[in-house]
Amino acid sequence: MLNRLEIRQMGLRPYEPVYQAMGAFTDAREPGTADEIWVLEHEPVYTLGLGGKMEHVLDPGAIPVVRTDRGGQVTYHGPGQLIIYVLLDLNRRNLRVRALVSSLEQAVINCLARDGIDAARVSGAPGVYVAGRKLAALGLRVRKGRSYHGLAVNVDGDLTPFAGINPCGYAGLPVTRLSDLGVNMNCQEFSAGLLPELCGLLDQESRIPQQLRAQQRRVTHLRPELIHD
Repeated sequence: MLNRLEIRQMGLRPYEPVYQAMGAFTDAREPGTADEIWVLEHEPVYTLGLGGKMEHVLDPGAIPVVRTDRGGQVTYHGPGQLIIYVLLDLNRRNLRVRALVSSLEQAVINCLARDGIDAARVSGAPGVYVAGRKLAALGLRVRKGRSYHGLAVNVDGDLTPFAGINPCGYAGLPVTRLSDLGVNMNCQEFSAGLLPELCGLLDQESRIPQQLRAQQRRVTHLRPELIHD
C-alpha cells in the first residue's frame, strides 16, 4: 500500500507533547510506514519557527512561547483553530515541498469557494487570505524527505491573542476567522469538508500513475494513542 494515509483525530491538545511526537514519529519512520494526517486543536500557545525573532512577540502575557523547528516566524494557536499536521513521505509520493504547500492552501481555498468566499494566496507570504486578512497559516519541516508540521485555519476561536505578536513576522497583519466570514462551523465540521479535499489534491500532486492511485490509497481514522500528555 504505497500511498496509504491514516487520519488521526486528536481533539484539544497542549502543543509541546504533540510537537515532540511529530519528531519522534518522523525519526522512527520506516519505508513501509503509513503517512498520517493529525487533526486537532491546541491549547493557547505562541510558536516561533526557525526564522522566528523574539522582537515579533510583543506582549505574550500568560500565553507560553515555544520555539519549534518548523519554517516561518511567530504565530498563535488556540481553541477554535483547526490544526492539520501532514506527516508524509514526500520521496515515496514523488511530492515536492512546493506542491505540498500548494495543496494545503488550495484545499482551504476550494472549501471556502463552496461557501461563496473568495480566498487567495499572497506571493511570498504562504497561507490563505480573504480580503487581505490572513485566515490560514502554514509552516512545514522536511527531514530526510519526510514532512511534518502543517496548516492552521482560524475557524471560530478568539483572535485577540494575535494582537500580542506580529503575525508571521508582519507588523499589523490583520487576521480573520471563518465565523467572521459567515461560515458557522466548528473545527470538526470544517475538517469534515477539508480533509477529503486535501487528500484528493495530494493524490493529484503525487506523481503516481492514475490507475494505481485507487489501489494504493486507503484512509483510516485512528484513535490518538500516539500522544501522551
